[in-house]
Amino acid sequence: MGRLFGTDGVRGVANEKLTCELALELGRAAAMVLSDNARRRPIFAIGMDTRISSEMLACAMAAGLCSVGADVYLLGVVPTPAVPYLVGKYKADAGVMISASHNSAEFNGIKLFSGDGYKLPDELEEQIETIVLDRQQSPKLSDGTDIGKVVIRDNAVKDYVDHLKSTVPFSLAGMAVAVDCANGSASVTARRLFTELGADCHVLFDQPDGLNINAGCGSTHLDALRGYVLEHGLDIGVAFDGDADRCLCVDGSGNVVDGDFIMAICALDMMKRGKLEKNTVVGTIMANMGFSRFCEENGIRLVTTKVGDRYVLEEMLLEEYSFGGEQSGHIIFRDFATTGDGQLTAIQLLCLLKREGLTLEQAAKVMTRYPQVMINVPVSHEGRLKFYMDPEVKAAIEAAKAELGRDGRVVVRASGTEPLIRVMAEGLDEDRIRRVAERAAEVIRERLA
Repeated sequence: MGRLFGTDGVRGVANEKLTCELALELGRAAAMVLSDNARRRPIFAIGMDTRISSEMLACAMAAGLCSVGADVYLLGVVPTPAVPYLVGKYKADAGVMISASHNSAEFNGIKLFSGDGYKLPDELEEQIETIVLDRQQSPKLSDGTDIGKVVIRDNAVKDYVDHLKSTVPFSLAGMAVAVDCANGSASVTARRLFTELGADCHVLFDQPDGLNINAGCGSTHLDALRGYVLEHGLDIGVAFDGDADRCLCVDGSGNVVDGDFIMAICALDMMKRGKLEKNTVVGTIMANMGFSRFCEENGIRLVTTKVGDRYVLEEMLLEEYSFGGEQSGHIIFRDFATTGDGQLTAIQLLCLLKREGLTLEQAAKVMTRYPQVMINVPVSHEGRLKFYMDPEVKAAIEAAKAELGRDGRVVVRASGTEPLIRVMAEGLDEDRIRRVAERAAEVIRERLA
């Protein structure tokens, strides 16, 4: 078995790579690492998304935790960002989210949060991984009178929605909004949230059946939302992914407004109001060149990290920055949350638009997007490992970079959550960058598939 943790927890096909046995072992190892030196029985809060395997894995994780003496709060179906918030509210020692985010229903994942609400740093994940894989330091099982208890927290959804509402200073009445829940975690929260804030809310894809999460909907499939906004003449459409930790938008004219645009709109507003700490935004290497240009033109410093909202947050914490995110829609408002939160992002954006009397289309004019091409190349497990060493792949990437020169850029990386190599090219000439990206992708396909 290879390394368990990727850029966003442990992820794989449920009952194949991500089995009940593995979830149970992860629970035991997590309790051993995260409750080290605890003076009382540790408490873990477990949330999950709507995919068919989530209950199975949540129960297995709970069984592992209880077997070594930890108590468990079962939160039920909640968005990923609800877990770190509720860990703090319920005074738990750690949190677990069962979700594969934007992936299709056959996948699932396990994300771990520390008691302060942050995703685990690499060193703690490595400790847990070593216990599970090496089996040299087995967690001690509790005897039959000292096993942990399971408590169902029926109020988890209400407590989380109330927290989100508290971040918005006034009503969203008069705003007509379509909300795509991706048949995922937002299905249990979005209608309540947007309705109670006063918006004219049209909720789409909020009927999960365990298999339809992210299927033709959500932040990775915006066509249905775009069509609905145009057909009904709405102000804005917002789309979440399966666990609602990311948000993308569609304006009233049907234009897609991605995470870079959302960050530009919010960062400029925060800077004007003195809320953008050190006038700095933290993004990733995948941020569009247009976003970099926006920051330069507006006196905003852009700090970039490798891909993954956990790395964005680590940089924010290290330097005490207040705002950051990713093009994919993971946006972090550190004044309100310890991780990316799609619904928080949506209501902060809506609040800004109403306060300033702007449409989303007007607000998005602060930034011009450079043409960008992304090609996802499926590769084998062996190919993914060879990616970093294959001389022909290296040569193809260098050739692509040289061809674009200063007029563009090329970023090629292995996905942290799927068996893919992602080839991204951007520049002023869309036809040219597409040709460059396709040539590099073809070499990767031939060498690593």
